[in-house]
Amino acid sequence: MTRPVGEPNLLVFASTLLELAQKDRNIIVVTSDSRGSGKLVAFGEQLPDQIVEVGVAEQHLVGMAAGLASCGKKVFAVSPACFLTARALEHIKNDIAYSDYPVTLVGISAGVSYGALGSTHHSLHDLAALRAVSNIDIVVPGDNFETREAVTAAVDHPRPLYIRFGKKAMAHLYEQPPVFTIGKANLVKQGNDIAFISTGETTEQAFAAAQELEGHGISGRVISMHTIKPLDVECICQTAQECKVIITVEEHSIHGGLGEACASVILEAGIHTRFHSFAVQDEETVTGSQMEIYTHYGLAANGLVTSAKKMLQI
Repeated sequence: MTRPVGEPNLLVFASTLLELAQKDRNIIVVTSDSRGSGKLVAFGEQLPDQIVEVGVAEQHLVGMAAGLASCGKKVFAVSPACFLTARALEHIKNDIAYSDYPVTLVGISAGVSYGALGSTHHSLHDLAALRAVSNIDIVVPGDNFETREAVTAAVDHPRPLYIRFGKKAMAHLYEQPPVFTIGKANLVKQGNDIAFISTGETTEQAFAAAQELEGHGISGRVISMHTIKPLDVECICQTAQECKVIITVEEHSIHGGLGEACASVILEAGIHTRFHSFAVQDEETVTGSQMEIYTHYGLAANGLVTSAKKMLQI
């Protein structure tokens, strides 16, 4: 059974943030020429004293966010993920993480959301880069429910936080919304033959693959690993012990993302299981729509089904 499709996560992010900011004047948004793409036009119109536009100046964005946080403001710094986590990485490391200001950095249009705009606008490095920075948490919501919960939790989150969003309309993953906690994965679908551990927009593809595998007599588990850091080690280990095959799925480079993080956990725990990571391979950049790129790298549901059957030798 497929899940109904809702709004893009960015629309849910913006509407949730506006709702929260109307009740809390300490919530401040800082954007780098991203009011429109971040769906923050209504926020600016209704709360003009709680939004700052810095223009195309991501390093200044992060520095200003840190300064506002030092004055007790609850700051959301919104910018395209590709620029925020590359051009301003040193400022994130020093001004936010090292200085321990609880700023929420919001990377929009992440992964390959910009499609044919190509490598300059793809953000396939951000999880790896920020996993290597001490004192910052990383959340990649997989649907509208997780987005709303993540934004709500971010307001009073005690540490620096990075939230990553794409652009597509999102399927609702849960029939009954679970408890959402930063650092704790959520079960989307139960199963014991094969487990898909996914994050962000690829979780919909993992769920579709698990549903199709049911028709072949294969029980597929789907885990939404919405928090990349801190990682839910207990969930990963339990899943690796209970399922025959583990497949990680992510819209990110094969290097330094969810797959490597899960592999490290499983290996260090001494658990023997078949494991494969699906991500963007280290090769000359492929340009196309998001789904064309998914298909090229085996991240689309049909590719995941084929790979799962091979790993189970069916």
